[in-house]
Amino acid sequence: MAIGDLERVPNCTDLYYLDTGMYDTEAYGSVYIVDADRPAVVDTGIGTNREFLFDALDEVGIGEEDLEYILPTHIHLDHAGGAGFLADRYPNATVMTHDIGVPHLVDPSRLVAGTKAAVDDQWQFYVDPKPVPEDRIEGLEGGETIDLGDRELAVVHAPGHAPHQVMFHDTGDDVLFTGDAAGIWIPSERKVRQTTPPSQFDLEQCLDDASTIVDRDPDVLCFGHFGPLDFGEELMDGYKRTLVEWVEAVRQKRDELEDDDAVIEYFQNHTDMVETWGEQKARDEERLNVKGVLGYLDYREEE
Repeated sequence: MAIGDLERVPNCTDLYYLDTGMYDTEAYGSVYIVDADRPAVVDTGIGTNREFLFDALDEVGIGEEDLEYILPTHIHLDHAGGAGFLADRYPNATVMTHDIGVPHLVDPSRLVAGTKAAVDDQWQFYVDPKPVPEDRIEGLEGGETIDLGDRELAVVHAPGHAPHQVMFHDTGDDVLFTGDAAGIWIPSERKVRQTTPPSQFDLEQCLDDASTIVDRDPDVLCFGHFGPLDFGEELMDGYKRTLVEWVEAVRQKRDELEDDDAVIEYFQNHTDMVETWGEQKARDEERLNVKGVLGYLDYREEE
């Protein structure tokens, strides 16, 4: 699968995923198309390569008047940056995301400023998001059900990665769209990596979210990064260990170096993802994840 490719999710009903070419990196960003009676898109990418998504919807046979739902799992711009562009092109679609995120998609100015501060040089891969009209967006809390006609999506709050994150569970095919609640699936490495960005990463909540996924026991996980994977409880057990060990590694290195910039540089220089993502993306990912843990550690110390 290459950038721009559209594939069916195996053993699922009219469900597709697209490699959006996020950060010019293959197998990093995925968007899902649910070709239901009332069609939906789950997550939207950063908006930069939105033509890939428009073409994919055309390929599936979902016309500009047909799309009914745009469902960002959370408002980080790698998941919601394309929402306004989709809303503009598909005039009958309703955007639905967590209540906390709604005002930030209506007026993205603070979201953009926060993203620029968090991603630094990676902003070159983004585009300024298009605001979502206020009358085209609805808030979610978790516990709702979204009716797609021939199937339903249960909304599950998953606030560890960010307080505005939800998952969507298609209980018919037993598919769970996880956003970033289950980590980052690396198909070429056959492993799940941590995603701990600033400014609202919460370890304990992330561990709870992983337990929620285990409790729901879906057949398939659909990762925002990257693609579908058959679920097994051992996968989430492993992700919990990964998170705990990652936070502890950053904590120990901070105690050793006593300088946050030096801690970030250390993990950038020791990343093992260069062959998978390329040097720039690998280093940028380490920087983002370390900053998130450092912020979490600061918060825990203040409690």
